[in-house]
Amino acid sequence: MVTRTTAGQAGDDSPRLLITVEAAAELLSISRTRMYALIKAGEVMSVRVGRLRRIPVGALDAFMTRLLTDQNAA
Repeated sequence: MVTRTTAGQAGDDSPRLLITVEAAAELLSISRTRMYALIKAGEVMSVRVGRLRRIPVGALDAFMTRLLTDQNAA
């Protein structure tokens, strides 16, 4: 399970609900390019906030669950 990252600002302990594509790639230990490929293929859900692309933290959990389920079923 992917844990929610904290906002990182002094005095702000609230978890982030959306993270950057780069941060999501880092959490999954994959490249930024591979992360964009997963988004384009519909494997990982993303949202647009204005001109920015963000990944809901729950989308990473769902992706990991699917990977584990698929690999355990094989």
